Amino acid sequence: MTAAEPLWPDLARELVARAAQSAARRARRVRNQLDAVQLGQGRHADHADTKVLRRILAEHDWPGHRLVGPEAARAAWSIAHHADDEADFQRAATTLLERAVQDGDARIQHWAHLYDRTLVNSGRPQEYGTQQVLTATGFELCPLRAPDFLDQRRASVGLSPIATALETVRRRFAQGHHPGDSSTVVLAGAA
Repeated sequence: MTAAEPLWPDLARELVARAAQSAARRARRVRNQLDAVQLGQGRHADHADTKVLRRILAEHDWPGHRLVGPEAARAAWSIAHHADDEADFQRAATTLLERAVQDGDARIQHWAHLYDRTLVNSGRPQEYGTQQVLTATGFELCPLRAPDFLDQRRASVGLSPIATALETVRRRFAQGHHPGDSSTVVLAGAA
């Protein structure tokens, strides 16, 4: 086995497939391309993804680079990141991801995004400025703790300055989102 091969390749494939399907659903939702039935099916699929990741966390701890490889570790992060309806799970995943970061088995940027997401979902100000709300008029940062020191905190976890990150997010979503769309969703900021 080479260093690049994950210990659990089947688990890696499942995580990658689930995250890819979830990303496709979110892209269609942001662009208002889903009807009510499809929205309900998407929520059901998101809950199923969270249930699978919950089982993985219980059996293996955080599925990091060594266990599933970098692509699947990112997929696990994405699933946890979008488990907004399960705050306790999201907080537990944040703790496990932090341990994986400390062990050199996960990216600190993923932890920063997930940590901010859990703060925003609990009504508290975020630390790293990774969470924005897409409104009919554009993007707005979710509330921040000590905004004057945001770029310093972002640099401490390897994130680009907030102005650069916001421009990247605006460019990425400008292609498929048009001003005046009525959807509002919380999105991850650019790393």
